[in-house]
Amino acid sequence: MDLLWTSADLVKAVAGRPLGTLPEGITGISIDSRSVKPGDAFFAIKGDRVDGHDYAGLAMANGASLIVVSEGKLPALGRLTCPKIVVHDVLHALELLGIAARERSDATILAVTGSVGKTTTKEMLRTLLAPSGEVHAAVASFNNHWGVPLTLARMPVTARYGVFEIGMNHPGEIRPLVKMVEPHIAIITTIAPAHLGNFSSVEEIALAKAEIFEGLLPGGAALINQDNAEFGLLEAAARSAGVTRIFSFGQNVHAHYRVEDFEGWAEGSRFTFVAGVERFVAEVGAPGLHIAENAVAALGAAQLADADLVEAIEALASFGGVKGRGQRHTLQIGSGTFTLIDESYNANPASMRAAIAVLAAARTSGEGRRIAVLGDMLEMGVHSDAVHADLAGPLLSAGITHVWLAGPAMVHLRDALPESVTVEYREKTEDLAAFAAQAVVPGDAVMVKSSLGLGFGKIVAALLDKFPPLADTQAGF
Repeated sequence: MDLLWTSADLVKAVAGRPLGTLPEGITGISIDSRSVKPGDAFFAIKGDRVDGHDYAGLAMANGASLIVVSEGKLPALGRLTCPKIVVHDVLHALELLGIAARERSDATILAVTGSVGKTTTKEMLRTLLAPSGEVHAAVASFNNHWGVPLTLARMPVTARYGVFEIGMNHPGEIRPLVKMVEPHIAIITTIAPAHLGNFSSVEEIALAKAEIFEGLLPGGAALINQDNAEFGLLEAAARSAGVTRIFSFGQNVHAHYRVEDFEGWAEGSRFTFVAGVERFVAEVGAPGLHIAENAVAALGAAQLADADLVEAIEALASFGGVKGRGQRHTLQIGSGTFTLIDESYNANPASMRAAIAVLAAARTSGEGRRIAVLGDMLEMGVHSDAVHADLAGPLLSAGITHVWLAGPAMVHLRDALPESVTVEYREKTEDLAAFAAQAVVPGDAVMVKSSLGLGFGKIVAALLDKFPPLADTQAGF
C-alpha cells in the first residue's frame, strides 16, 4: 500500500520529536482509537469531553504504527513503548500537517459552506468529479476545527480534486479553516436561520458564511445561490474579499447555472441543467427541488473545476444520499412494507420545510399514512418558541395529518397544531422511539428529523432493528 506520509516528512511537518524507532511511514491518520486501522498514525487530541492520550494503548492494540502525543502527557505514557512523535500540542500538530498537505498538493480544491445542504453538495461533488480524476473528500461532516485539518492531512498527493466542507455556528470560525484549505472554488449553498441563537440576524449569518471567500486563491471562483435573499450581500462580500470571478446558481433567470423544467417524484427528479448557452437533461436519485438546486451547484462547480461535464451529469444519476440526511429505506412489516426517510442528523427551519415537502411527495399504500417524526431545532435562541410553532403551517399545507414529536421545544408545535392533526408527543427521544416501533403500519411513509443533539438516530435505529430492509434507496438532503 502506498504511504500517505513518510515518517521523516511527518516529523518535519508537525515540528515533532521522534521517540523510538519509527516505521518507514504511515498509510492513514486517525483521531479515534476505535477506528484505527493497521498502518495509521494516531493523533491523541484532547477534546472537550475526552483526551485521546487516555486511549493511546487501545490505538496501538488496534494496529496504529505510531502515536502523536503531547510533551506534557509523555510521563503518563511511559509504559507504552511504541513509536511516538512528541509535540507541544497535538491539535496544532494536526493543523500543521494539514497545511503541509495543502502545500504539497496540485489538486483543484473546492470548499463548501452554507446553512443547508453542505454535506449533500460535498457528496455530490465526490460523485460528479470521480469520472475526471481521483477525488479526496471529507468523510461524514468533518467540517470543524479538527475535521478540516484532519481531512487535509489525509489528502493523498495523487488527488486531482479535494472537496472540503466548512461549517460554523459562531462568527469567525470559517476564516481560519478556509485559510488552511486555500480553495480554488468556494460554494455557498444557501443562507437560512440556522444557529440563530448565536447571531443577531440572518444577515449576520450570511457575513459569517462569506468568510469563505477570504481564503480563495488569487483567480479563484465564488459560486453563490442567486435565489437566496442574501445573494447581494454575499456577492458584495466576495468582491470586498478581492474575488473577481463570481458565479451564481439557482432558478433565477440571471443565474450562470440554472435548474429548469423540474420534474420530481418520490425517489428522485429530472430537470434541465442550463450552463450559459448549453442545456442538459439531468437526473438525480433523490427527491426534492432543493436536491436539484444542490445538484446544479455541484455541476456548476464541476465545470469551473474543468471536470468533464457530460460525465459528471451521467454520474449524478447514481447519486443517492447521505445517512441522516434523507437516506431512504424500504422496511418489511408483516406482509407489507413501509418507507423510512432518515433526516435525523440536523435541522433548522429551512431544512425542516424541505423535508416536509419530501414527505408530502412520498408514496404511501393501502391504509398507510405520511408521518412526520420531528424533534427540536437547537440553537434558535430567543426565536425558538416561534420557529417551532411556525412549522404548523408547512405541515398543514403539505397535508400531513400525523405528527409525532419529542423534545421540550416541540411542545410549541404540538400546541399550534389543530385537532384535525393526530399528534403524539413524548418528552424523551427514547420514549418516542419505543412508540414509533410499535405504531407504524404497512404502507406508511415515516420521515424522522431533528437536530443532532436530540438523538433521533435512536428512532431510526429502533425501526431498522425491528423491521428488516427490503431494499435501500438513497435519497439525501
